[in-house]
Amino acid sequence: MSGRLHRARLPLLVVAVLAAAMITPAHAAGPLISQNRPVTASTSENAVFGATAAVDGDLGTRWSSEFSDPQWIQIDLGSTAKVDQVTLSWETAHARAFSLKISPDGNTWNDLYNTTTGPGGTQTLPVTGTGRYVRLDLTQRATQWGYSLWEFQVFGTRDTGNAETLLSYGKPGAASTFQDDPNCGGCTPAKAFDRDPATRWATSATTGWVDPGWISVDLGAPATISKVVLQWDPAFATAYRIEVSGDNSSWREIYSTTTGRGFKETLTVSGTGRYVRMYGTARSNGYGYSMWEFQVYGTGGNPTPAPSLPPNPAFPGRLVWADEFNAPAGTGPDAAKWQPETGPGVNNELQYYTNNNNARHDGNGNLVLQARREVMPGSACPPDPVSGSTTCQYTSARLNTYGKFTFTYGRVEARIKVSSTQGLWPAFWMLGADFFDKRTPWPACGEIDIMEHVGKEPNRVYSTLHAPAYFGAGGAGAPLDLGQPASSAFRTFAVEWDSSHMTFSVDGNRFFTVDRNQLETTRGPWVYDHPFFIIINNAVGGDWPGPPGAGTQLPQDMVLDYVRVFQ
Repeated sequence: MSGRLHRARLPLLVVAVLAAAMITPAHAAGPLISQNRPVTASTSENAVFGATAAVDGDLGTRWSSEFSDPQWIQIDLGSTAKVDQVTLSWETAHARAFSLKISPDGNTWNDLYNTTTGPGGTQTLPVTGTGRYVRLDLTQRATQWGYSLWEFQVFGTRDTGNAETLLSYGKPGAASTFQDDPNCGGCTPAKAFDRDPATRWATSATTGWVDPGWISVDLGAPATISKVVLQWDPAFATAYRIEVSGDNSSWREIYSTTTGRGFKETLTVSGTGRYVRMYGTARSNGYGYSMWEFQVYGTGGNPTPAPSLPPNPAFPGRLVWADEFNAPAGTGPDAAKWQPETGPGVNNELQYYTNNNNARHDGNGNLVLQARREVMPGSACPPDPVSGSTTCQYTSARLNTYGKFTFTYGRVEARIKVSSTQGLWPAFWMLGADFFDKRTPWPACGEIDIMEHVGKEPNRVYSTLHAPAYFGAGGAGAPLDLGQPASSAFRTFAVEWDSSHMTFSVDGNRFFTVDRNQLETTRGPWVYDHPFFIIINNAVGGDWPGPPGAGTQLPQDMVLDYVRVFQ
């Protein structure tokens, strides 16, 4: 435990002086607008020193980072504001060099203040800028410790002008009907306003697959509507109207079409009202109406600030996690970084994943995941195509970082020599952490396949995304023909991932890019703005590669030189 954990709090007199300095902004400054707002940080020293302590108004609590450079802390003000002052109340562990930035969207940043001679103590900084997010980028520590703030305060005035704001997030919804059955459980109107692209509203299968069908939202107060975004499920409306109302009874049309194309439709509209409704009059198929998101933008209303996205990384970024596999020969994976998944696989795979019996360091800086023909007594696998036995005839290894390391956005890469023979399926991929955190089922949790290889296609590797609207054989992906066997050499497989795109590469060859807007307007929602964990596995059999055959050569090694994550 760090000695800083035992450091005494400031004497009461000093705290009182700090408090007096901080609760009274400079003469020209606006009111305090950051207290108890959502806040995120690059790291926290431990759970005691979380980021929220820097915006809680309590000078006896503080945020403290890990002991490395750089670090950052970011406040979401909830709506656009004109910022005119920032006050930083440092603990002894302050920043020598840092910059203050402001952004309208958490992605594009403008400078408010920079210094390389930060004095610590309480700094009151007159600044000028407009935006929703304020960020402190910390690049040089003044002590051997991390960075520590008693309070990070932002003063200014919220913009009540014409800034377009998401008005519908978290607001009450209503609909003609909704579906709640095994095919779409709890698909209520609220699911269209939760800004979760993996949940949806759908009309009832028993009473609602008829025309017309509608869904509406109560914005909480009168608003001026300027934009509506509809992210449709395949059950979309070819003909519909967007309507507004002041009383939820008398409706006025502000948009209509008879050529709706589904997927993501961004509509520029103009109208005023407290209620907004999509009124569908013609369905695209024999099902009802269904949409992942119904977003209303404008001014006024009574908006609830939506959670902010994590900041986008700069590529290639700073190394934040790695395993170089430099362990003695015969030792298993680092338990601080990997956990084994044990038992039969999925997708009709034929192997049994063992508790690290098939995962060992080779002593030459590599981790080997070995697939071998080996009967696993007491196991239960799909019937072997040769013997018909349901006892697993093969063993292998699958490891993941869940509970050890999860992250959102960055460059993820691994140097791998793949296994390759008929019936083998090595993979390097990621799964949304909510698969375990919230028991979110696949594919709603999202899946990012950085590399998959099937032995029946010796020269090819694949990169693919899976989500509720595109998954399995219909995933959004692309192959790369290497022109030689994939197993002939070590290769570096990577993805660069942020809020707007993913670019996949092999040995620096960027062969496949997924653009968020294009994906949403042609395939379905982007479900990749939350933490993911890493998986490596060497599968045998399954729906895609098929079973081992007469030409299959076992054992087969999937050899990993390293796995690295940069942000």
